[in-house]
Amino acid sequence: MLSAPLPGPAADALTALLARGNPAPYAGTVRLPAHGVEVATASPELYLRRVGRTMESGPIKGTGRRARDLRDKDYAENVMIVDLVRNDLGRVCVTGSVTVPALCAVEEHPGLVHLVSTVRGELTGGTGWAALLAATFPPGSVTGAPKTSVLRVISALETAPRGPCCGGIGWVDADRGTGELAVGIRTFWIDRATEGGPVLRFGTGAGITWRSDPERERDETELKAFRLSSLASSRPLPAAVRPRAV
Repeated sequence: MLSAPLPGPAADALTALLARGNPAPYAGTVRLPAHGVEVATASPELYLRRVGRTMESGPIKGTGRRARDLRDKDYAENVMIVDLVRNDLGRVCVTGSVTVPALCAVEEHPGLVHLVSTVRGELTGGTGWAALLAATFPPGSVTGAPKTSVLRVISALETAPRGPCCGGIGWVDADRGTGELAVGIRTFWIDRATEGGPVLRFGTGAGITWRSDPERERDETELKAFRLSSLASSRPLPAAVRPRAV
């Protein structure tokens, strides 16, 4: 978790910076004045999209500067998370309706590429948002598998709560049975409830598997954070902290 004192800019100003320098399909601003929190996100990842009874998720796993940087480990990790998302949606979708229209597609984003898959299913009759979120939250791509065990490990090892990072950010129209939620990655939030003045926070990380190499995971984490942290500071980061080639 990265943090820095914030002299004054609001989340909408930061969102505008991100929109110009790091356009993303699920960008936006959320303000929660009662909680002293403002969120500015440039998320590339779909957590859940609902149109009537059709559900869709777009898990991301696998990151590199270019497509040729993607490794076998990235593809294996993506397939693992796709299986987890299939299982999550299968808990609330019609048996046999969960499909994977796209598996490990290479998707370009500013400064990097991701492996992105699509998982789709048909909700069972009478399933509402409460049951849907209970079955799928938190997003599988930011937990890992098996989800229940991983959540216990995260709770034991991580020294601070994630806050909006890695949650779900978006909108829901319960009356119309529609909604779109992004995974809260590439996301800043302004915490105005801290002593000493507002603080800007940003969470980033990489997925750890049995075959992970610590240096490569650190490089991936820095690659994900570099562009957005540079934009938020309105100046290039020092060369010493620029990410090495993944």
